[in-house]
Amino acid sequence: MTAKTSERRTGEPRTRALTPARIAVLVLAALALVFLFENTADTEIRLLVPVVTMPLWVALLATGVIGALCGSCLTLARRRR
Repeated sequence: MTAKTSERRTGEPRTRALTPARIAVLVLAALALVFLFENTADTEIRLLVPVVTMPLWVALLATGVIGALCGSCLTLARRRR
């Protein structure tokens, strides 16, 4: 018998299937966007000493981005070990 070969030919684009994990990420991202845009009122945020007034959705989005960056940094550090 011969070794198994890939049925994908060079030059053909690779299709990306919707796995349950990808579907869950899409659903969570949609829910996060709905949550962000439902919270549009201005809010006061204390940053150590100064008080900043901004829309709540901006503060939530910034917090989410910071959390995603921290998570990706931890994932990269774990892969390097």
